[in-house]
Amino acid sequence: MARNTHHDGPGPSQRQLRVGELIRRTLSSVLAKGDVHDPDLNRMSITVGEVRTSPDLKIATVYVMPLGGGARDEAIEALKRNRGELRRALMKDMTLKYAPDLRFVIDETFDRMDETREMLARADVRRDVEAVARRDAESGEGDA
Repeated sequence: MARNTHHDGPGPSQRQLRVGELIRRTLSSVLAKGDVHDPDLNRMSITVGEVRTSPDLKIATVYVMPLGGGARDEAIEALKRNRGELRRALMKDMTLKYAPDLRFVIDETFDRMDETREMLARADVRRDVEAVARRDAESGEGDA
């Protein structure tokens, strides 16, 4: 799931993408198995949608969403409370020189998708989209 970011440099390196995906899978597994010694966190079902790492791999921003989208603040607080244990679990399963500092944020991707669907379902927007499609078809632009 690509995120819309505003920076001037190139995108993440292959190494950043690979390490981010490995962290995502490892954290997903740890959270799914309830391997953390916090009953509050183990009661929650949390999806890890994406992990982005800094170029030096020392910071990992973890995009999460509790099942059903509720209890967002509680999920972030529980993850922050257990940051040290989650870092140790990562280091046990991964071969990185340093355990990255984990930063947890709510994954807004699904909210944006819902908002886009709702917008596209509106009659005025459908009418405008259809008008542009007709205009493009008539001018031959839609044949690309």
